Amino acid sequence: MNWSSHEFIWLDWAVLTLGIIAVICAVYISIVRDKRKMKGADSQDYLFGKGEPWWVIGAAIFAANIGSEHLVGLAGTGAKDGVGMAHWEMQGWMILILGWLFVPFYQLLNNKLGRIITMPEFLKFRYTKRTGTWLSVITLIAYILTKVSVTAFTGGIFFEFLLGIPFWYGALGLILITAVFTIFGGMKGVMTMSAIQTPILIIGSFLVLFLGLATLGDGSITQGWSSMMEFCGKLHNGYGTTHMFHWEEGDPMYHDYPGFVVFLGASIIGFWYWCTDQHIVQRVLGQRKGEDNREVMKRARRGTICAGYFKLLPVFMFLIPGMIAAALAADPAKYGFHMGADQTDAAFALMVKDVLPAGVKGLVTVGFVCALVTSLAAFFNSCATLFTEDFYKPLRPGKSEKHYVFAGRMATVAVVILGLLWMPVMMSMDTLYSYLQNIQSLLAPAMVAVFALGIFSKRITPKAGEWGLIGGFVIGMLRLLTNIITKNGNDPMSGAFWDCTSWFWQTNWLVFECWLLVFIIVMMFVISAFTKKASADQIAAITFTSDYRSQIRESWDWRDIAGSLGVIALCGAFYWYFF
Repeated sequence: MNWSSHEFIWLDWAVLTLGIIAVICAVYISIVRDKRKMKGADSQDYLFGKGEPWWVIGAAIFAANIGSEHLVGLAGTGAKDGVGMAHWEMQGWMILILGWLFVPFYQLLNNKLGRIITMPEFLKFRYTKRTGTWLSVITLIAYILTKVSVTAFTGGIFFEFLLGIPFWYGALGLILITAVFTIFGGMKGVMTMSAIQTPILIIGSFLVLFLGLATLGDGSITQGWSSMMEFCGKLHNGYGTTHMFHWEEGDPMYHDYPGFVVFLGASIIGFWYWCTDQHIVQRVLGQRKGEDNREVMKRARRGTICAGYFKLLPVFMFLIPGMIAAALAADPAKYGFHMGADQTDAAFALMVKDVLPAGVKGLVTVGFVCALVTSLAAFFNSCATLFTEDFYKPLRPGKSEKHYVFAGRMATVAVVILGLLWMPVMMSMDTLYSYLQNIQSLLAPAMVAVFALGIFSKRITPKAGEWGLIGGFVIGMLRLLTNIITKNGNDPMSGAFWDCTSWFWQTNWLVFECWLLVFIIVMMFVISAFTKKASADQIAAITFTSDYRSQIRESWDWRDIAGSLGVIALCGAFYWYFF
């Protein structure tokens, strides 16, 4: 038997089949045990959480972050642009801001309300009810633009190039499988599958990394690294793709990643995602009712520090393998690796198929299938919950739980259909990961301004927060519309309208993001000068008393500082090497 086969052989299919059966059994057993454990339990205790250990929190944050866009998109952008997109992944330092700055504020409001808050609830309390509702609307739209469409696309790409399944069969098949899994598995099934996928993803991805380097270096990993750096350093007319900052206008990557602005733009998106997104925040706030604030904040902070170290991994798990794929594809006669110039989003799937030994690629594929399903299933659950709780229940109160579940599922079906209809537009715009960050750059400024000013400034009024969120979102969607029409500002547009508005639709996407944030902040301060101030309760929710300040101080010691400095140092070392 050829153990180094470049194709999926019978052994891989056998391992894949047995692996999926094992996963199904593990999920089923986990669900049965959970139902037994919940019999007779107080639902409020269950919803409040039990407060996981800090290392579990760190792993949960990492698992929540690793999605389908990494399996396909991050490797694809590595093959095309090298480490240009590493700014969005080298953000372990940003996760520290969640633990050190935001958790104390969120915990203060938890104390006030007597339960763990959601991000829409925070905005409803700090600003107005409409602000929280608009956050839910924006989230549902974001699911269509960045979650359902992206995950279905990645599934189609992955299954096509790894397993030979036609693209649309793979994309639609992934949705159908996930729908069945979501109905029968629920969130407990998602959490169980996440626990299974994480070690497989890490081990499998690093196998791809090291075996890919060994292939490129004729058996030597260090020689493979040197060959990769040498090859990628000559790309893009000699400017190279091995540095994170591009300063010269002659550099082909300067148009997309101009100078230091790329760091600022990535930080705005990172601030929104790591510090205010419910998907991440909910993983650090679990606690027992009545638990001391010091313990809650200590556990949450150390969990974010742990996640900061985990966050160093994706660049090596996915982006660097994409760069290796580009180097291998440059000499297909020598390495037997084939990847067309328009197939960069398939880089990781092709690497799995070509460099992993028989049997191992089947096992690794189990982890990737789990990642695709859990990524989509988590958003199915979130979509149904958002629609039912924030929109449908207030409009149709008093209905049965079965009725609300059905309404949530119908809303999810609608979001999935819209996501599939959006896919052709998405596929025409850019590489997957670049597209994803471009969309997020249009949503992040409003979120960052509203959350940051809502917490750190007492001068911002409820109406300022409401209109900051709405106004920023509307401007972002107008920019998205012009991106579609002008193909990200690259198509020549003639006419008085396009000439007068060129500053809006031709401005670099990262520069636009930074100016949009400045505009929203200024707008919120101006509106605050003419609208009613926040109530005493709203101000109290973001005001630290002397006793609470002492609790914050007592929740950390030298170990937390040392751990945080370690994350910052490693991030800095990466920037220094790839500067």
